[in-house]
Amino acid sequence: MEEGQGSDSWPGYVDWRNKPAKRSVHGGISAAAFVLVVEVLENLAFLANASNLVLYLVRFMHFSPSKAANAVTNFMGTAFLLALLGGFLSDAFFTTYLIYLISALIEFLGLVLLTIQAHLPHLRPTSCDPSLEPCLEPTGSKEAILFLGLYLVALGVGGIKGSLPSHGAEQFDPSTPRGRKQRSSFFNYYVFSLSCGGLIAVTFVVWLEDNEGWEWGFGVSSASMLLSIVVFLVGSTLYRNKVPDGSPLTTMAKVILASICKGNGSKTASNAIVSVATSPRESEKAINEEMKTKMSSSIETSTSLTGELKFLNRAAAASPSGHNQSLVCTVQEVEEVKLVIKILPIFACTIILNCCLAQLSTFSVQQAATMDTKIGKLKVPPASLPVFPVVFIMILVPLYDRFFVPLASRITGIETGVSHLQRIGAGLVLSIVAMATAALVETKRKHSWARVGHPEPGNPPLPDTFLWIAFQYLFLGSADVFTLAGLLEFFFTEAPMSMRSLATSLSWASLALGYYLSSVLVTIVNKATSKHGHAPWLSGRTLNDFHLERFYWLMCVLSALNFVHYLFWAARYRYRSQKTHNSSDVPTQE
Repeated sequence: MEEGQGSDSWPGYVDWRNKPAKRSVHGGISAAAFVLVVEVLENLAFLANASNLVLYLVRFMHFSPSKAANAVTNFMGTAFLLALLGGFLSDAFFTTYLIYLISALIEFLGLVLLTIQAHLPHLRPTSCDPSLEPCLEPTGSKEAILFLGLYLVALGVGGIKGSLPSHGAEQFDPSTPRGRKQRSSFFNYYVFSLSCGGLIAVTFVVWLEDNEGWEWGFGVSSASMLLSIVVFLVGSTLYRNKVPDGSPLTTMAKVILASICKGNGSKTASNAIVSVATSPRESEKAINEEMKTKMSSSIETSTSLTGELKFLNRAAAASPSGHNQSLVCTVQEVEEVKLVIKILPIFACTIILNCCLAQLSTFSVQQAATMDTKIGKLKVPPASLPVFPVVFIMILVPLYDRFFVPLASRITGIETGVSHLQRIGAGLVLSIVAMATAALVETKRKHSWARVGHPEPGNPPLPDTFLWIAFQYLFLGSADVFTLAGLLEFFFTEAPMSMRSLATSLSWASLALGYYLSSVLVTIVNKATSKHGHAPWLSGRTLNDFHLERFYWLMCVLSALNFVHYLFWAARYRYRSQKTHNSSDVPTQE
C-alpha cells in the first residue's frame, strides 16, 4: 500500500527503537521543529570558532598569517566535503538519527579538546612579543592536540551537515500537497536556523573570545553542542527514520559497469537491449526473483526505462549465458542512477557562486577596515560585517515563505511558488549583481583614496562609510536564501529515496569546492596578470595597491557565463513528476 492510502504505517521508516513508524505518532511539524532548534545550536558551535579561528591561530598559536589562512581554508573545506561521507553513511548503513548522534558526539569531543588546550598554558606555545623575539609555532604534542581537535570538529560537522537536513525533511508526508508545502517551508527555515546560530556566533561568542579569552569561546561552543544533543534526544519519540537501502555508490558502479560491459557484448546482448527498450515487461522476466522482491517493496518504483541517458538502459538487459549474472540490474536501479547523473550539472553550476562568497568574505573585511566604521557613536569592528547578510536572511526567509510563496503559487500553480531550478537560477543572478556591486563599491573606495592623497596605513580612515560594503553582502545573502534552500530541496526531492542524504550533501560539497576554487583562482589571476612586467592584480603592500575592482569584474563575468551554462542544463532538465506516475514522492512542478 502506498503512503497516504489509509494505513497508519510509514512504509520504509522506523522509529528510534527500530520498530515500524506510525503516521499517528511519528513525523510532522513537531518532529521537524526539534531539528531546526538543533541546527541553531550546532551552527552556533561551528561558526563561533570558524569565523574567528584565523585570529586564534595567529595570536595564540603563533602561526604566520599565510599558514593560518591556509589552515582555516583547509579546515572549512574539509568539514563541508565530509558532508558527503555523512550523507553516504546515512543512506547506506545507518539512519540519519544515528549518524547525527555519532557526529555530534565527535564534534563535542573536538570542541572539548580545543577548550582544554586554550585553557591550559602548557598545551600552547610560550607567550612572546613578536617585536622582540621570533614566536615559535606549536610542535609535537601541542600541534597534535590542535589539529586533532580541529579535525574532530570537521568530521562531526560533516556528519551533521550530511544527515540533519534530510532527517528533518523526512518528517513530512510527500503524498499530500500539505506535506509537500511543509517540507518546502522546512528547507526555508533550515536556512533561517543556520542564520540564527550564525548571528549569535559572530556577535556574542566572538566578543567573548576577543575580550574574555578563547577558552570561553570554545567552552560556549562545547556547551551549545552538548545542548543540541540533549534537544535532539528529547524529540526521539517523534522522529521517523528512513531504513538504509545499502550503498548507493555500489548501485551506481554496478549500473555504469553493466552498461559498458553489455555495450561491448555479443549480438545477443544487443538484441536483449532492444527488447528492454521496447518492451519493459519482457526485460523484467530476466531479473532474478530476489531483485524483483526488493523492487516491488520499494516506496518509489519505476516500471519502464526512460529515453534519457539511453546508454545506461543496456544495464537492465539480460546477460547472455556464460556472462557474469551479478551485473544484471533492475529497471529501478538504472532509473535511480540516471536521476543522480542528471542533477550533477546543476551541482557543478553552483560552485562559482560559492567561490564568489569565499572571495567576498576574504577581501570585504579588509576593504571595510580602510573605511569609516562608525554608525552614529557606535564603532563597528570590520569583522562584524557578516552580521549584515545574516540579519537580512533572517528577515527575508519568513517574508519569502509566508508572502512570496502563496502569492507566486496563485500565479504559477506551483506549490513552492517557483520551481526549484527557477529559485536556484534567481540566486545565481543575484550573485552576478553582488559581484558587480562589489566592483563599483571598490572603484568608489579607490577614488576616495586618491582624493585624500593616498593615506598610508595607520592614518585616519577614508571618509566613505563601510555600509557601502554591506550592499554586496545583502545581495549575497539573498542569493543564499534562494540557492542554498533551493539546492537542498531540489537534491532531496529529485534524488532517489535511497540516495537522498548523499544527494543533499552535494549542497555542502559545492560550498567546499567554492572555497578551494577561490584560492586557486587568486593564484591563477596573479600569475596571468604579472606577465610582461605588470604588477599582479591581487598583491601589494596594502589593499590600495590591489586592482580588486578588476578582479570583482572578472568574477562578475565568470558568474554571468556560469549562469548561461546553468540555463543550458536547466532548460533540458525534466522533473521526476514529468515522467513518473506511480511514485508517491514526486514534486508537483510540471
